[in-house]
Amino acid sequence: MVQDDDRLTKDKILAHYYGDEGVTALITLKADTQNVETLAAEISKHNDVEDVFLVTGDIDIIIKGHFQNYDTCNEFVLNSIRQLEGVKDTKTLMVVTTYKERGSPKQV
Repeated sequence: MVQDDDRLTKDKILAHYYGDEGVTALITLKADTQNVETLAAEISKHNDVEDVFLVTGDIDIIIKGHFQNYDTCNEFVLNSIRQLEGVKDTKTLMVVTTYKERGSPKQV
């Protein structure tokens, strides 16, 4: 129960910090190996998802998405990603500042 309370507190803090601004997130996903192709294809269907990569190493899939606000990102992870069969774990990394994207430097 403490873990759920900690997550809710963290979600409230992040929602307050990001407010209603659009957010970019990198979401890492660990999956059952036999499901990675199906998972990547399913995740790719979502409009908020910009990129989906199958990768080697400790994680299996990296997702880059741009969301209307923190709450929509959180809902996507909890209700769309975590519910898919074969998903073992996810981690969401919120982008704070972008210095270069798709080969183009950004104004900071």
